[in-house]
Amino acid sequence: MFPGAEEYDVDVAVADREVERLLSTTPDDVSAASELTFARNVFVPLTTACRYTCTYCTYYDVPGEASLLSPEEVRERCRVGADAGCTEALFTFGDKPDDRYTAVHDRLAEWGYDSIVGYHERACEIALEEGLLPHSNPGDLTEAEFRRLREVNASMGVMLETTADVDAHAGRRRKTPGQRLDTIRAAGEARVPFTTGILVGIGEGWRDRATSLLAIRDLHERYGHVQEVIVQPVTPNERSPFDAPSTATMRRVTAMARAALPAEVSVQAPPNLAPVGDLLGCGVDDLGGVSPVTDDYINPDYAWPALDELRAVAEAGGVPLHERLPTHERYLPERHRRPGFDDDPAPGRWLHGRVPDALADEGIHGARFRGVARRDGPLSV
Repeated sequence: MFPGAEEYDVDVAVADREVERLLSTTPDDVSAASELTFARNVFVPLTTACRYTCTYCTYYDVPGEASLLSPEEVRERCRVGADAGCTEALFTFGDKPDDRYTAVHDRLAEWGYDSIVGYHERACEIALEEGLLPHSNPGDLTEAEFRRLREVNASMGVMLETTADVDAHAGRRRKTPGQRLDTIRAAGEARVPFTTGILVGIGEGWRDRATSLLAIRDLHERYGHVQEVIVQPVTPNERSPFDAPSTATMRRVTAMARAALPAEVSVQAPPNLAPVGDLLGCGVDDLGGVSPVTDDYINPDYAWPALDELRAVAEAGGVPLHERLPTHERYLPERHRRPGFDDDPAPGRWLHGRVPDALADEGIHGARFRGVARRDGPLSV
């Protein structure tokens, strides 16, 4: 039983023998990927209010200081991103702000919204109007909230971080593994293409890392919805008491991720945080979202690499680099996949609401999306 699981509809099975097998995995036991992919995005930090107070996080602001982007600011950021050739609007905000953020709630009420989820839905509509596909990291959601937001999102995500009960999540507003696992489950029930991941170096041990990866695998095998798993090192910052994990640690845990997960699930290393060049031989095949126009607001001290730097990493590893949409190819309708796509497509329908229309649009934005999906569009690299 994972901490907090008794409060949620979580039934995740991780066998001890599988944990032991994974703990014996080394980088020599996995193969390097045949290619690298990334998404070109614009970062839209909707609000910095959060009910959690994790000790390693610089993203949230205390009450009275938290920001909230206006609809006009959302539209301007999305317009700049679309003009720069981005395909993804990456929406991030702290987990549902509680009553201590009265200024945020009051402002939302002034704008006609009763919750951050409702306002987030409108922000995603704005992104679609401006020619971007939303990918949202909104924290913990219920299945009903996923079903609501999937109508305006090409994909979504939340970091599991760890199944361990670590002091980094301590406090009255505690983030629990059970709640996070339930969120990943709810996304699967709602058929949302989903990104999750583990955070390395926040007080968890090797067994915890193995258990976390296997818990993600269990949920993916049940629902088929996990498109990629991020293996992210904790980064030193003004709030964090943690040192960055060593390259050797990141190589081993990345290899564990590749060994634990089915082949169709990508393993991501964020190129502004992890030593990607040292991880290519450990099974990394994706670099996540990279923005040419905005900062990484979650890790502001760590700038995004330029496209030329990504190319250099790929060339050094002897693999091609390709741009992708926020929805991984196996979840796209067949007509939008590359000819000869040879991975197993995810069965059934995974795009909902306004998203299929955005992909099929005959204007310049739809053409850009389809070109990136085929890898022969105006942004091919």
